[in-house]
Amino acid sequence: MREQERTGYYLVCPAGIPNYGDELIAATWLGYLAESAPHADVVVDCIGPEAAARRLAGIHPRTRFHNVLWQLCVDNLSPDSARTAAAVAEAVREPAAHPALADGLAALLTADVVHLLGGGFINGIWPPFVGLLSGIATAAQRSGGRAAMTGQGLWPPAEGADAVIRSLAKDFDVVDVRDAASAGLLGAGSGVCSSDDVFLGAGPGLFHDGDDVPDVMVSVQSLLNGTEPDELARYIAKVVRGWGAQRVGLLECAPTQDAEVLAVVRRALPGARTYAMTDVLARGLPVRPGQAWLSTRFHPHLVAAAGGASGVALSVRPDYYGTKHRSLTDGGSNWRLLEGLEVPDRPAAGGYRPETLVRLRAAKRALAARIYGDPAGDGGRPAAGARSARPGHRFQQGDDGAGGRGLLDLCP
Repeated sequence: MREQERTGYYLVCPAGIPNYGDELIAATWLGYLAESAPHADVVVDCIGPEAAARRLAGIHPRTRFHNVLWQLCVDNLSPDSARTAAAVAEAVREPAAHPALADGLAALLTADVVHLLGGGFINGIWPPFVGLLSGIATAAQRSGGRAAMTGQGLWPPAEGADAVIRSLAKDFDVVDVRDAASAGLLGAGSGVCSSDDVFLGAGPGLFHDGDDVPDVMVSVQSLLNGTEPDELARYIAKVVRGWGAQRVGLLECAPTQDAEVLAVVRRALPGARTYAMTDVLARGLPVRPGQAWLSTRFHPHLVAAAGGASGVALSVRPDYYGTKHRSLTDGGSNWRLLEGLEVPDRPAAGGYRPETLVRLRAAKRALAARIYGDPAGDGGRPAAGARSARPGHRFQQGDDGAGGRGLLDLCP
C-alpha cells in the first residue's frame, strides 16, 4: 500500500435517495470510522450527495460526499451487465475523460480502502449497478488499495450476470453477503455470509422506547409492491383490528416513494400516528418488547426485532423481499414470514435473543477489523468535534427531499 500523509477511505452506498435502511447503513459505518479512525479522510460516493450530507455530515469529522460510480453506471446503462461493468472500469482507468467527476475520481484512485457498503442494489431489479463492482475493483487495482464489500444482497441476479458478478467478486480483498442465496451465487460457503451491516451498530441507540410508543406498528411500501394500495390498506386495517390495537403507528421509510400507499392506509386507519423517516433516524425507531409489527420493509423488521418486538414480515416480492426477510428469520429473528394476504394471529414470540444480537454484532465488528485494521490502535480515540455515533443522535432533521438526480426509480 502507498505511503501518504493521511489515510483515505472511500465508501460506496445508495444514501440520499432517501430511504431509512440505506441512511442507517451509511451512518453505521461512518459511526464506526469516527470511533476507529477519526483522523482519516472519508469520501461517501452515493446517489444523492447533497441530501446525504444534510443528514450524515458530522458523524465522522472528515467526510465529503460525491456521486461518481453511481453516475458512471447510469451514464453507461445497458441491458448487458458485462457491458456496463466494462464501461465503468474503463472510465476509472481513464479519469481524464470525465472532468465533471474529477474530484471524486481522484479520491477514489488514492483511497487505501474502497468499501461497498451493504444493501440490495446489485441484482436483477437494478442491473446497471453491477458497474459498482467493476469500478471499485479497477480503482483498487490501480491504487494498490483494498477493495471490500459487506452485507451485500445480490439476489435475484440480472439475467446473464451471474458469471460477471462472480468474476468481479474475486478481485475484492474482503467479500461478505447477508443471505444464503447471495452466498450461493458467489459459489462461496458460509464464511462470506455474516448479516446485514446494521448489526455492526446494533444497540439501544437504534430505538425510541418512550411512553408514547404504539402497541402496533405498520410499515408498508409502494416500491416493488404488486398489490393495489386500496387492497393493501383494507388488509392492514383488518389485521390491525384483529390484533386489538389501541394505538397504531405508521412508519414512513422512503418519503417520496411511499407517500401514496401511506395516504391510503391513513384513511383506512384514522387516528394512526405517522412516524416520519427524518424523525425516526434522529430519535430512533419506536420499539419496545410486547409490541407487534406488520412490515413489508426489511430494515424495520431488523431493527424492531433487535428491540425485542414481535412481528409479521409480509413478502411483497418473494424473490427479493422474501430473501431479505428470510435472512433475518434464518439468523434468529422470531418473526413470522408471510407471502400472501392472510390475516395472522397477533405475534407474541418476540424478536432476537440478546445473545444472538451479541454474536451478530461481534461478527460484523470482526469483519470491520479485517477491512480497516484493529480499532483498539491509535486511531481508536474519538476525535474532537465528531458527532456521537449513537444512532439516535446521528441525523440532521428536516430534509425529506430526494437527491438522486433522477435515479430514484433505480434504487431500493
